Amino acid sequence: MRIGVVGAGKVGKLRAESVKSISELELVGVLEQAPELADAAVTGTGALATSDMDAFLGKNPEIVIISTPPHTHRELAEKAFSAGAHVLCEKPLAHSVEDGRAMVDAANKADRRLATGFNFRYYPFVKVVREAVDRGQIGKITHVRAFGGHNGLHNFSAEWQYKMPHSGGGAMMDIGIHITDLARYFLNEIVQVSGVMSETVWNVDGSEDNAIAVFRNSEGIPASYHATWYEWKGFQTWIEVYGDKGMARGAYAPMQSLIITRDESGRTRKKRRFFPEVRVREKLKSWQATALLSFEEELRDFVAKIRHGYDAPLADGHDGLRALEVSEAVRESTRSGQTVHLEPLGRMA
Repeated sequence: MRIGVVGAGKVGKLRAESVKSISELELVGVLEQAPELADAAVTGTGALATSDMDAFLGKNPEIVIISTPPHTHRELAEKAFSAGAHVLCEKPLAHSVEDGRAMVDAANKADRRLATGFNFRYYPFVKVVREAVDRGQIGKITHVRAFGGHNGLHNFSAEWQYKMPHSGGGAMMDIGIHITDLARYFLNEIVQVSGVMSETVWNVDGSEDNAIAVFRNSEGIPASYHATWYEWKGFQTWIEVYGDKGMARGAYAPMQSLIITRDESGRTRKKRRFFPEVRVREKLKSWQATALLSFEEELRDFVAKIRHGYDAPLADGHDGLRALEVSEAVRESTRSGQTVHLEPLGRMA
């Protein structure tokens, strides 16, 4: 398949590398306003490096991967859909619910696939939890706990990554957007949201630096959620799924997991994993090596989804849209003190 990548910054360059690593795919173009970044992204290929959208689409990509700031996603996606391409869009899907909904509508109108780049679904720590749940090792799910945070604005390389309106918000639109998706990934849906967000440490208007919430699915199963920009211990993210027969926990960084199961007598067994291969790889090549592997697997699943309707862990447009709606719901709940109700979205057709 013919693939085009929009944006060749840190993440966009990795997206282009993921295309080049899959032999059945052809990188045909990179759209980027900085010529040196575009040229670097197409190195070793015959792909077009350009800053012109029409020239980029003139290469007839069958899939367009969007890795630009969130406020640009809608226009780029709509143009890609109009040209007949499927779209894999970096998270967050957009900088607003309105734009996210418009992207879903545009995909449906064009009868094209829309995927959201929630690549944490492909990280080993999440896979272990998913497997334990799917195998019934922990029994019937009773509740979920999810956390994601880092220690502040110095982690960002550009202001658009944390400042409104381009960012769409703060911690919930940054590391928290992944955590929202993981909560929904294990709950299957989020239909009730109550919580509180605040801007008390970094004081960036409209960009919450802390958000604590409770989500519920259609069966009333809850998830506790916390996204923060003042996790003074440094970058951490984890997901815990509890059942009536045990629990499964996955965490990063460093990568690790814990599965606890109990037998009929009530005795518990613990199984821990520390993923030494991941730790060594990141020590030698940085976190980008792990991200690249997840991008490759995610892209393979997107191609399979397009070709065969393959039911993959891949996040679709509804997953991206619901994460935006949940962020806005926490903001509304903060203002009103009330629980916000959302209609079930399910999966895209």
